Amino acid sequence: MAEVSLRDLCAVIRSKQAGPFRLTFDLIFRDEETYERVKASGALTRRMVAALYRVPEGHITDFVFYDPGRAVKISMLRPRVAGDPGDGDVYGCQQHAPLLGVRLTLS
Repeated sequence: MAEVSLRDLCAVIRSKQAGPFRLTFDLIFRDEETYERVKASGALTRRMVAALYRVPEGHITDFVFYDPGRAVKISMLRPRVAGDPGDGDVYGCQQHAPLLGVRLTLS
């Protein structure tokens, strides 16, 4: 088993707003083999993302492996409505940073 950085496995890791109440994350893998290894490993889960962002698991509204795009699409409730006082990233484009440090154990 090898521990690998998600950043090294993906060609794209990004976040953006998905309306005023949600953030969405796209993880696009470099190749089909890597995508399938991550998918089969069970290492990337809704529970793991909820823990990473310190939100209840129910706040992860979508967690989808999208085979045609070699991608994982994750959506979650925003901690604050976009544009509300205290919202530091109205576009949601800087919220992917915690994912950059994720390490997955793959066989």
